[in-house]
Amino acid sequence: MCEARELYARAFILTMRIFISYFAHTDKAARGRHNKRIRMTETEVVKIAAVELIEIRLPLVHFFETSFGRTTERRMVLVRVMDSDGAQGWGECTAGEGPFYSEEWTETAWASLKTFLAPMVLGREVERAGEVFELMEHVRGHRMAKAALETACWDLEAKRAGIPLWRHLGGVQTEISCGVSIGIQESAEELFAQIEREVEAGYQRIKLKIKPGWDAQVLEKVRARFPNIRLMADANSAYSLADAALLRSLDEFDLMMIEQPLAHDDILDHALLQKQLRTPICLDESIRTPDDARHAIELKACGVINLKLGRVGGHAEAQRVERVCRESSVPVWCGGMLESGIGRAHNIALATLKGFTLPGDVSASSRYWSEDIIEPAVTVTPRGTIIAPDAPGIGFEVNRARIDAVTARQELLKAASV
Repeated sequence: MCEARELYARAFILTMRIFISYFAHTDKAARGRHNKRIRMTETEVVKIAAVELIEIRLPLVHFFETSFGRTTERRMVLVRVMDSDGAQGWGECTAGEGPFYSEEWTETAWASLKTFLAPMVLGREVERAGEVFELMEHVRGHRMAKAALETACWDLEAKRAGIPLWRHLGGVQTEISCGVSIGIQESAEELFAQIEREVEAGYQRIKLKIKPGWDAQVLEKVRARFPNIRLMADANSAYSLADAALLRSLDEFDLMMIEQPLAHDDILDHALLQKQLRTPICLDESIRTPDDARHAIELKACGVINLKLGRVGGHAEAQRVERVCRESSVPVWCGGMLESGIGRAHNIALATLKGFTLPGDVSASSRYWSEDIIEPAVTVTPRGTIIAPDAPGIGFEVNRARIDAVTARQELLKAASV
């Protein structure tokens, strides 16, 4: 009871800080709205002339199952931004086919981009992609949709500068460590076979999806079969504090971490649970903003944070979350959302930042797609790494013919003066 009271007291203090921070930010934002020009580079202003929305449908080479359900095909919204000089950049919305991982899904992403977010950017003169997120600040939430547009602007900016996006972001790692995420399988034998393939391919970490009924017994068998692999479990919010005893039993399997065992929007209960576990908790869905990361760290609700571009709203917000974690010595890694090559390329760039010290979910294109929409496809070295590309922008060529072949709908939005 004392521990709970202490945590609630901390939560109250943090709440008061949020109110103070909010009013200070609101005042600053109000002063800034009179300036319509947002800087994109130090030397030139760029006008966003057009935004193209494209929904593609890509069948997975193997179904992917989590506690949310099974996915066999991805419906993804791609965003292409063009400036008045004809340069272009690409982004990808990582929202799922239904509102399960988050409240966003393919249909809401399309609607919010078309109706609200793209019009907030079209025709605007910008000098820094890092501030494009601010142009959309009046829309609450919809961070995955915002990220699709914002990351496309980063790609555009890096291409105009003639440098790889990862360098433009301030990345320092020329080679990133890779792990894989393996969904729930039909049987333990099928799971073993898939783990063996990934270990032989060189991947440095195996993440297993778990849910009630597919957890402790499965992990026990996996650990017995693979005693030396780096192993973690991802629950996708499938448990509650009432399951604390079961989650404590996972300590014996020498896991790197247990990812998001409790509610998707919770921090406090995770702090109570973390006190009962030796295994570090990794927060995923709960971390949507830099303040969320700070609160989780101050409440000792986790020992690791999974950073996803879509979940936090793009590269600028991801950089802020990474900084919060790095300054608190909390490791981060790059999570995946079954992205196509465009989203995967942005993840590679993000994972080169200094704070990304653990293998992420960025893996080879061939694990998911018979044919990706970029060239060359993303590949992994025999040592389980991806080399950061040298080409400008995301570092890969977008295969427009392939995109056209899998397009379900598209729409070109232009600035009023274009």
